[in-house]
Amino acid sequence: MYQITPLEAWILGKVARRPGGPARLTRSLIEEYQSHKLRETLTLAARSPFYRRLLGRVRAEKIRSIKDIQHIPFTSAGDLARNPLQMLCVSQDSINRVVTLDSSGTTGQPKRVFFTAEDQELTRDFFHYGMSTLVQPDDKVLILLPCELPGSVGDLLADGLLRLGALPVRHGLVRDPLAVLEILVRERIDSLVGIPTQVLSLAYSEPAAQGTDKVCLKNILLSTDHVPAALAKHLERTWGCRVFNHYGMTETGLGGGVECEALAGYHLREADLLFEIVDPGTGEVLPEGEEGEVVFTTLTRGGMPLIRYRTGDVARFISEPCPCGTVLKRMSPVKDRVRGRIELAGGGFLSMSMLDEAIFAVKDTINFKANLSSLQGRDRLEIIVQGAGRATEDLPALIERVLLSIPVITGNVKKGNLILAPVQWEPLKELWRPQKRMIRDLRDGNREN
Repeated sequence: MYQITPLEAWILGKVARRPGGPARLTRSLIEEYQSHKLRETLTLAARSPFYRRLLGRVRAEKIRSIKDIQHIPFTSAGDLARNPLQMLCVSQDSINRVVTLDSSGTTGQPKRVFFTAEDQELTRDFFHYGMSTLVQPDDKVLILLPCELPGSVGDLLADGLLRLGALPVRHGLVRDPLAVLEILVRERIDSLVGIPTQVLSLAYSEPAAQGTDKVCLKNILLSTDHVPAALAKHLERTWGCRVFNHYGMTETGLGGGVECEALAGYHLREADLLFEIVDPGTGEVLPEGEEGEVVFTTLTRGGMPLIRYRTGDVARFISEPCPCGTVLKRMSPVKDRVRGRIELAGGGFLSMSMLDEAIFAVKDTINFKANLSSLQGRDRLEIIVQGAGRATEDLPALIERVLLSIPVITGNVKKGNLILAPVQWEPLKELWRPQKRMIRDLRDGNREN
């Protein structure tokens, strides 16, 4: 029996604020609230030059239900890169933080996202209640995310944990796994939050025999990237802990959804964000359960609201009830990007999630890079692996073996349309800089994804 996600009671409090309001959350109550907030957001967005042009004749008062949102145009990552100041609905004096993000789009321009102090308070609030899924008061939580700057993700997370009564231990990104392991033991850390491959580096760096001083983690929350099942299982085996998955990006206000104790998909932040799943090609809203592109609309953002923002992530809504019993929507873990599914010359598609599940199942693999290039009219797949300190020289051969277990690779190799380059192995000296992990398509006529 799983405890119901704490996000349900939190969202009920936001949705039914009036005295004597409903005692329990329902889908109709959520959708009525979202319709109201969507109208408010459209009215606010009309203050910005960008949305005045984009929305055209769309009128907030004509929105009768959340289904009406499908008639509203999308916002893209390119819009954030080209028109950030024109998307503001407040003066620049009211902005408390600006986040600049590298863009993988065709423009190459960085995206800029603006937040007011009130917008950042919404994030602290989500972190407070979202983290209560896995953290108890007085727990020590190690933060392995950027936390040096005020308003950074780690800083806001620390504030949310303090409200929960937990004890945040700020560290930042992992550079020296052994030093972080010492902190885990010395501070008797109960839970940690970090990037999947960086946390994996800790598990592979831990000495086999520790005596009486050992890591005693109860829970791990992984964020910022796809979490392969093979990676999560290794962490669970190493420390006997639970591994939770979080979905969010800077554009969502850092938090978007988090798994409950059932570890069966993200429960979404439905009081602040309205999510859709659309066909990546046509933009049509897909029936529940079908896989497509994740799109969201901010419902409570004041500085830079985003309307029908196309994330480029691929997922689906899970139609079956969650084992925890919540009425909140549940979204499957994001594994791929729309532009991350690469068509091979001999037919079929290759994605990073396929490579992840195969390669991370090989012991002592901490991280890898994948490049797809052309050679004499054929595709050439190059894999560069970062191995743990105790990895053996057999690692490249083991990686090549699991690559050939992927049907689309095997099929193209047999047809002579794909060449597997010798797997390169880099021993762990310094962790690679965290970045979006995608197949780099370097073939003629293609730009990097």
